[in-house]
Amino acid sequence: MAEKRRKFTAEFREGAVRIVMETGKSVPEVAEDLGINETTLASWVSRAKRADTARPQDKEALIARLTAQNAALKKENKELGMERDVLKRCMVLWVK
Repeated sequence: MAEKRRKFTAEFREGAVRIVMETGKSVPEVAEDLGINETTLASWVSRAKRADTARPQDKEALIARLTAQNAALKKENKELGMERDVLKRCMVLWVK
């Protein structure tokens, strides 16, 4: 009779990988603590490392996009502040 496969949630997988990467414990040690197969955990860690090496380009693009967006928002904020000041001056003149 075949054994039923266990399914692990994404949060569990991410947590297990984080334990290996952040604590410096070995894969077999963490796998034993969590009660999972060490080859399963090793494949999760391997996938996570590959994903991290692919991300720096994405991070650079994201940083560039956010920097441009930040500059545009600062410019808009400055213009809105000037418009507000003009309206305040107009109200003062209109009240007098």
